[in-house]
Amino acid sequence: MTSKISEKPHLTPLILWIMTITTGFVVANIYYNQPLLDDIANSYHINSAKAGQVAVFTQIGYALGLLFIVPLGDMFERKKLMLIDFIFVVTSLLIAAWAPTITILLIASLCIGISSVIPQLLVPMAAHLAQPHERGKKIGFIMSGLLVGILASRTLSGFIGEHFGWRAMFYIAAGMMLVIWLLVYLQLPRVEADYKGKYQHLMASLVKIFMDEPALRLASFRGALCFACFSAFWTTLVFLLKYQFNLGSDVAGGFGLLGVLGAVAAGMMGRLSDKMDSYKLSAFTIVLIIASFVLFLLSGNNLIGLGIGVILMDVGVQATHISNQAVIFALNPAARNRINTVYMVSYFIGGSTGTFLATMAWQHYQWPGVCAIGITLSSVVLIVHLLTRQKMKAHRATALS
Repeated sequence: MTSKISEKPHLTPLILWIMTITTGFVVANIYYNQPLLDDIANSYHINSAKAGQVAVFTQIGYALGLLFIVPLGDMFERKKLMLIDFIFVVTSLLIAAWAPTITILLIASLCIGISSVIPQLLVPMAAHLAQPHERGKKIGFIMSGLLVGILASRTLSGFIGEHFGWRAMFYIAAGMMLVIWLLVYLQLPRVEADYKGKYQHLMASLVKIFMDEPALRLASFRGALCFACFSAFWTTLVFLLKYQFNLGSDVAGGFGLLGVLGAVAAGMMGRLSDKMDSYKLSAFTIVLIIASFVLFLLSGNNLIGLGIGVILMDVGVQATHISNQAVIFALNPAARNRINTVYMVSYFIGGSTGTFLATMAWQHYQWPGVCAIGITLSSVVLIVHLLTRQKMKAHRATALS
């Protein structure tokens, strides 16, 4: 009887689908605001840079949630932790929908970010339950759901904002979270934690993990700068479409549908990461990001060129992310939530930095300034990635010896 209770649950197709659906719906909370920023600016009579802070605060909040909440997945039973977190997600969304001032909306956005970290509890959980030879494939499947959530959130919020107002989107999101809470409660298995120490020791161990794992440091750097490019584009696209093409938030959200092709690529890249050298794969996917921003720069007056660039960028960013995760989750099975914390905190610090830089660039240099940020950051990633190859080989040889 005891052995059955302690036996690790199997990652069945149903559980994998529940994890993927939950990941997509919860991560969407972070991105609903991006196509709505112009509507929010008009609602509160503020400029685009101030409205852009709504997206910045959400991403900063997500980084804080990753830092202080996700490590608890190594310490407490994960399903229970997620069910409690959902309460804070729903409350934050309702406050955002009601917010009478921009200050309250910024605080609510910070809280939405902090509490919407459930996907980053699910990904290490899936890595824990999956067989080693198919870990990349399973992570890739869940990450496909994550990308669909990110991109579909923009399409949905753009449509809702255009026809029902931006506040309606947050009310709808709160209702969807209640449905997902029920799904998680009924279907997800219990997965007990391995860490038995104190919280302060758990947090202190993040520094040691970061210092001990050069592969984690490189993956974190790649992820941060690639996601900075991604956030820079999506935050300012709504302004470009409004002022260059006189198009509304529904069209800005509609661009998200093009990026769903990146979700298909995510599953393919997950399988590739199980079979080929992740270093070569990442070099190729980073080049795609550089190419996308060059195309954005040349296509500021051309919707077709922008659409092709969206596909290239989303495939590049998502595939790099999948490759990074396949690498880091193979490092230390007992510390997967903390490893994911280090990586994802870096990732969303990069995202919030990209959002901030892009809104400032738009304010002063418009679209060429945004594209210059994307080209510069993605080029730096590629250079560092290529220069560290020999160092990573030497470290692996030392570890094996």
